[in-house]
Amino acid sequence: MKMLVHLTNGSPVCSATGQRRSRSSLRVKKMSILKKQSQEQDSQPSKFKCTSGENSTKVKITLNKPKNVIERQMHYKCNICSAEFTSPRNIKIHMRTHRGERPHKCSTCDKGFSHQGHLNAHMRIHTGEHPFKCSKCDKGFYYKGNLNAHMRIHTGERPFKCSTCDKGFSHKSVLKMHLRTHTGERPDKCSICNKCFSQKCSLKKHMRIHTEERPYKCSICDKAFSQKDDLKMHLSTHTGECPNKCSICDKDFSHKGDLKRHMRTHTGERPYKCSICDKGFSHKSHLKMHLRTHTGERPDKCSICDKGFSQKGSLKLHMRIHTGERPYKCSVCDKAFSRKGYLKMHMSTHTGKHPFKCPRCDKGFSHKSGLKMHLRTHTGQRPDKCSICDKGFSQKGSLKMHMRIHTGERPYKCSGCDKAFSRKGDLKMHLSTHTGERPYKCSICDKGFSQ
Repeated sequence: MKMLVHLTNGSPVCSATGQRRSRSSLRVKKMSILKKQSQEQDSQPSKFKCTSGENSTKVKITLNKPKNVIERQMHYKCNICSAEFTSPRNIKIHMRTHRGERPHKCSTCDKGFSHQGHLNAHMRIHTGEHPFKCSKCDKGFYYKGNLNAHMRIHTGERPFKCSTCDKGFSHKSVLKMHLRTHTGERPDKCSICNKCFSQKCSLKKHMRIHTEERPYKCSICDKAFSQKDDLKMHLSTHTGECPNKCSICDKDFSHKGDLKRHMRTHTGERPYKCSICDKGFSHKSHLKMHLRTHTGERPDKCSICDKGFSQKGSLKLHMRIHTGERPYKCSVCDKAFSRKGYLKMHMSTHTGKHPFKCPRCDKGFSHKSGLKMHLRTHTGQRPDKCSICDKGFSQKGSLKMHMRIHTGERPYKCSGCDKAFSRKGDLKMHLSTHTGERPYKCSICDKGFSQ
């Protein structure tokens, strides 16, 4: 015969009397009464049976057994999350998770814990103790649970499966985070800019943008980083270590994630799709930047001329116009450039290399963008339109120069007579009137011309 006793807020209440009683007295009394009843009226329901309450916790007691056996078979059920426990002490400790109670404080960092055991494990962070060792790679862990999860790296076990896409995970917490990619749930919100995140750790990293906290310091050059992975990648600049090698082109990478992204250049994979024009990208950050072409967002402003840019990198390159910085030097003629791409194009004047060939006329170009612009001479494509007269151009640079006809802008000034020109080439030709230079010679009579 079984009896259900209910706990309301942790205290036993008997529905027969309506009175609160201590657990021990209620248990012993009920046991003796009901044991007697079970012997006399084994086939009849007990009149002492308590009915279930809406917010109560059930305790199952099996009669006709010794007291210590009965106590081991008692089950305490939490009335909030329905978790079951075998002792009042355990449910008492569990209730702290719902109340947010953390009575066990760390003497070093003052962090609070609901369990003494959790505090003991936390103290290992301060002491550096790693008592749980991996039998395969000898890596140490603070917690036994972390070791168990780590072992799945060696075994390849992924017991936690996503019910939507069937992807497997070695950690339950990682599955929980993954599920948010399907639900779109972002419960963790930044208190400053209101940006939402699917993980608390992502929010924590994001907050460093606002606080400018850089807790990860390089022991060699004292440079600081907001993320541990950034420091790890930076250290490879000192050690020269690049353990991640591409199996196709043999290129080395200091970070596994960089290798993964690089592989997409070989596979052609573009997993990040634009929801507006369906264009695909190999990097998530590239999609983010691309979306600004649709929204017109230019969050990065020049502090000197207030020009806006959709990317921080573009702003950085633009600043060199004001500073005159040209960090990329030619090793042959010592000419300097503000952009790496410009140097690369310039080098072809020394090497004579033109690897990008036109499939129609076989003309070669030192840069892919040069070939792209050239192809428009065959297709007649003029994608860049003037907003005033609607004239089309095959290159943005041509449109920019054309706009000066409408604006009257003449940025190229002669230092000799103060005459101004809308094009750099026009200024160069004009300067020959002052220098008397006539670089263009007639092949028949050898007469010279300035233009």
